[in-house]
Amino acid sequence: MGIFKVLRSWPVARQIAAGDATALDGTAVSERTAELRARTVAADRAVQSVCPYCAVGCGQKVYVKDGRIMDIEGDEDSPISRGRLCPKGAATFQLVTGDHRVHHCLYRRPGGKDWELIPLEKAMDLVAERVRDTRDRTWEQKDHKRKDVQRTLGIAHLGGATLDDEENYLLKKLYTALGIVQVENQARI
Repeated sequence: MGIFKVLRSWPVARQIAAGDATALDGTAVSERTAELRARTVAADRAVQSVCPYCAVGCGQKVYVKDGRIMDIEGDEDSPISRGRLCPKGAATFQLVTGDHRVHHCLYRRPGGKDWELIPLEKAMDLVAERVRDTRDRTWEQKDHKRKDVQRTLGIAHLGGATLDDEENYLLKKLYTALGIVQVENQARI
């Protein structure tokens, strides 16, 4: 009797007994597969987002529970990607939750040979101080013809292809406000 119980639990035996050669009629389902549920079922909410990898702008749904990301999938409501993601986009969950993710900044002092770990806040302060210092040192109120230009040529920006139109718009506004006139984007080069 025990051998028949084992055979009945075997999906191939159930398929043969039921004449279900394609296994489309439920004969291949096991107790374990019957209990499986999508990771997204337990989510509190799904937040719409855009994949960060390239300028295509594929839509993503970020499933969140208790303030933590549970899963990231393609957004079927996106007119750009209609729920599909490339392999990099499909791996976004690992990008934001993986234990390999860096949670600090590396900094090498001027003239230094070694990198040191610093908090993100300190790195942001260093960048802001250097932008302000460079802008102040290289500021031109007037050009060589005495024409009012109010600019700095000491800072330039080259954007990457992963920036979308909205990000480029905001960056251009920021740089214009700072007097930076050398603004370009990789997508145009």
